[in-house]
Amino acid sequence: MHIILIPGLWLDASSWGEVTPALETGGHRTHPLTMPGVGVSGAESAAIGIAEWVAAAVAEIDRLDGPVVLVGHSGGGNVAYGALDARPDRVQRIVFLDTFPPGEGGSISEFPVVDGVVPFPGWDFFDESDVADLDPQTRTDAQSRARSVPERVPTDPIRLTDERRRAVPATIITGTVSAAQIREIIEKAPPWAAELAALEQLDIVELGSEGDATGHWPQFSRPGAVAEAILATIG
Repeated sequence: MHIILIPGLWLDASSWGEVTPALETGGHRTHPLTMPGVGVSGAESAAIGIAEWVAAAVAEIDRLDGPVVLVGHSGGGNVAYGALDARPDRVQRIVFLDTFPPGEGGSISEFPVVDGVVPFPGWDFFDESDVADLDPQTRTDAQSRARSVPERVPTDPIRLTDERRRAVPATIITGTVSAAQIREIIEKAPPWAAELAALEQLDIVELGSEGDATGHWPQFSRPGAVAEAILATIG
């Protein structure tokens, strides 16, 4: 199986480096992506928004033969979902790594803009629950590889047009929200989670157990568990 791995903001293909070996040992072919405009100046990336990131993921699907699995971490989940919407007949499963599917017109989030790009804001910007399992060395190593993203990417609205996307099996691998909380969100179906509630087949995998802190970047803190969860969900 082809597995396309889409990083979140500030990350590139190397962020999957400790996850891919186990996936390949499991018999799969991995395709970690670096998205357009990552690490370049504001002048060079001014024309790049979420649509260009989705287009890059779609181009990777089109380059490959046969069905694919899409894995999107954090804001990369928006990209993966946009690519699924564009090619629902090519995607066997979509995996959201600590993120939810966006609705039509949804965006990732807002972050400080500097000189036309969004630089990594530093670990102190995030909630403690997001970074609880990142030790100092892991934080240093990850931050040293972080690169700016084009200004428009985090706030551009995603465009979705093909409701067949909702019939494709989906998995949420979660490190910061419990499965019970996700099920409660689905049951209440607030407007911001309408797309989540509309998924026809959803599995939820918790990376940690009670008392075992997990965070928003498990591909760094526990890559083996992430790989194991992906392998288990795609069979």
